[in-house]
Amino acid sequence: MTSSSVLVLDGAETGAALDPVEVLSAVRAALVAISDDAVSAPPRIFARTPAGILGCMPAFVPGVGLAAKLVSVFEAPGADGHRGRSTHFGLVALFDETDGRPLVIMEGGRITAVRTAAAATLSMQALAPEPGRIAIVGTGVQARAQLELLTALGTTADVVIGARDVDAASALAASAPGTAIASIRDAVRDADVVFCCTGATEPVIRLDWLSPGTHVSSVGGSQGHEVDAATVAAAEVYVEWRGAADQPPPAGAHELQGLPSDRVRLIGTVLSAGTPRERDGLTLFKSTGHAAFDVAAASVVHRIALERGLGRSLDF
Repeated sequence: MTSSSVLVLDGAETGAALDPVEVLSAVRAALVAISDDAVSAPPRIFARTPAGILGCMPAFVPGVGLAAKLVSVFEAPGADGHRGRSTHFGLVALFDETDGRPLVIMEGGRITAVRTAAAATLSMQALAPEPGRIAIVGTGVQARAQLELLTALGTTADVVIGARDVDAASALAASAPGTAIASIRDAVRDADVVFCCTGATEPVIRLDWLSPGTHVSSVGGSQGHEVDAATVAAAEVYVEWRGAADQPPPAGAHELQGLPSDRVRLIGTVLSAGTPRERDGLTLFKSTGHAAFDVAAASVVHRIALERGLGRSLDF
């Protein structure tokens, strides 16, 4: 057995190397590769405990890299001791795709947040590229990552934050250009794009709150529905991979179970075409996440960490 020097990045170092715009570009390449059937990635597997799940997500993306993520999703107790919002912890390991050597281990929570925001933003660029008003639903880690990416891209749209906790919405809106709205319903009303970024187990939006041409991006709901059935039924549905509809949760999406295959389209095919789809009705991007995105983000982090001298090397 041959020893290998492995770079180890803590949370702060991982975050420092996570350039969101570069991750966006890498995730775009991953989405196109998925639509071209060029990615090797088995359906996610999970070990369940009474309090949560531990998932394993390996993937190879040609020209991007080889990596695997271990991620736990557990319910954090609420203020009253009952179940509250979900928490995610994890790590990502990147390997050399030619000889299998481990190259770097990094913190996975930040990777997940930024690559998920990138996929959601790419769905907007493909399906609703010039929004005048954007609503973000949620105030947690994922909502913050979404707001930060939109800010990094220099969006000129009016951005509003809607959540059940108005104080939390105000705090998030104050961190970047944005306006807190007193209710989710009022936040999504008249929005061109709605980013649902919650740990919900039941729908946080309803079809009758949305304008007919709205684009909805739903990245939450790993433990239940985030989008109502009426919205799914009325929308053109886009996903990262076919398994979002034909695999059972939590690998697949709760909202898409039983949806006919001809109702589901791959967002990578729109990105591959190079021109945004013409808007003529409600669209829904339902994300379950994909290991190819972790490969994409990890490759960016590894390169930037080496350029900046981040982390420490350990002999394995």
